[in-house]
Amino acid sequence: MIKENLGSKLRERRVQLEMTQREVAEKIGVAQPVYQRFEKGIFECSYKQLYDLCKLLDISADYLLGLTEY
Repeated sequence: MIKENLGSKLRERRVQLEMTQREVAEKIGVAQPVYQRFEKGIFECSYKQLYDLCKLLDISADYLLGLTEY
C-alpha cells in the first residue's frame, strides 16, 4: 500500500511540475523504466533515491510516505 501511494504522489507532483519520467529519472540517476516502476508502486526506491526525489520535486518524505497530508 505504501509503495502504491508513494507512486501516485510522485506521479501527481511530477505532472504538476510538467516533467517527464525520463527527466526525473535522469536527474536522480536511474533509468526511466526504473523510475516508471517507482510510480507504479512495483519497485522500492533507496533512501538516497527518496532524498533525491524529495529535493528535485520539492516535496517532503513525510508526505510521500503518507505521514502528513502535504
